[in-house]
Amino acid sequence: MKNIFNPVYREDYLEGYSNGQNPYMKMSANKNEAYNFGFEQGRLDYERLNGKVAYGIPQLIVTNKVLEDFLLAGMLGMDIDSDGYSGFQIDVIQKWYQSGVEKYNANQSNYLLSILEENGIEIA
Repeated sequence: MKNIFNPVYREDYLEGYSNGQNPYMKMSANKNEAYNFGFEQGRLDYERLNGKVAYGIPQLIVTNKVLEDFLLAGMLGMDIDSDGYSGFQIDVIQKWYQSGVEKYNANQSNYLLSILEENGIEIA
């Protein structure tokens, strides 16, 4: 890996990483080392959350933002909807949700729900 403080290298790496996160993209053979390394890292992160691309692309894509939402749902004691996720993804989601459940505090949830109600926000 080259110097990540080089702005050109970093830009190519981030472009590759972003494209690697897209399961429909394939690595381009004519790109440079930074792009290729970024693509590989992005694809590894995608497959860590969604399963191997070779096994098919799931209906819904799990990202870190999605996992944070499930963690928060667990912390607030809310039910979750897992429709549209593959078995692999549900295993990943379940770990994050369970981590949130372990941090669940009923008093904190009630306090948050009362603040939301005061501001006209309803939680179904």
